[in-house]
Amino acid sequence: MATASEKVVQDFCAAWARKNIEELLGFFTPDAVYHNMPLEPLQGIAAIRETINMFAAPADSNIFEMRGIASSGDTVFTERVDHFKMMGKTISLPVAGVFEIRNGKIAAWRDYFDMQTYMKQSG
Repeated sequence: MATASEKVVQDFCAAWARKNIEELLGFFTPDAVYHNMPLEPLQGIAAIRETINMFAAPADSNIFEMRGIASSGDTVFTERVDHFKMMGKTISLPVAGVFEIRNGKIAAWRDYFDMQTYMKQSG
């Protein structure tokens, strides 16, 4: 049975399929940090909104396929394959994600992936 923190992360990952930016941003604390490890970290809802808009809005579909999930306290670890269909291309990106949950919201989200795998598929 999933912990409360795992449920937040599962719900967040499932919400990507609906492509509703406001719904996705509602999962974050106002001071949240989002860090795609090959890139610089982003802090706060405004910065996170810009990045989510780059992926969720133009995509025909966004599916976060959960392969595994585990937690230690309020830290949740995921193994996923994130599938994006955009501009006639399908991108399937293996990702290890770490989420820190505070009061039922995502306070930190760190995704670890190979940028070359993304670049080769996105063209």
